[in-house]
Amino acid sequence: MERIEKGKEKSLENVKLAIEALEDKKGEDIRVIDISEVSVLADYFIIAGGSSPNQIQALSDNVEEKLGRAGTPVRQIEGYQTANWVLLDFGDVIVHIFDRENRLLYDLERIWRDGKQIDPKDL
Repeated sequence: MERIEKGKEKSLENVKLAIEALEDKKGEDIRVIDISEVSVLADYFIIAGGSSPNQIQALSDNVEEKLGRAGTPVRQIEGYQTANWVLLDFGDVIVHIFDRENRLLYDLERIWRDGKQIDPKDL
């Protein structure tokens, strides 16, 4: 049980670092969903928006760098070249960065509504 708590604690630290990285580059409408009770994919989804492909790539780069420095390397990156939906997989934390159109289209907040929405300010 203690190992699970330590793992969850590390995941939460990574969530905080990812949010800081997104805020540093002016990420829009940052949301956090705790999916640990409804999925084995990860503990947390972070969803953010960017206004252009360049900003979305900058957001992605900053998250990857900040978590990498903290000892959590990215496992996989999807969508970086097109930069309309970039997915960064850090294991227990998955970061989604969308342009406006694709965020509305895929609406992950609705799809994962069974997860627990967490206000980033409460972390």
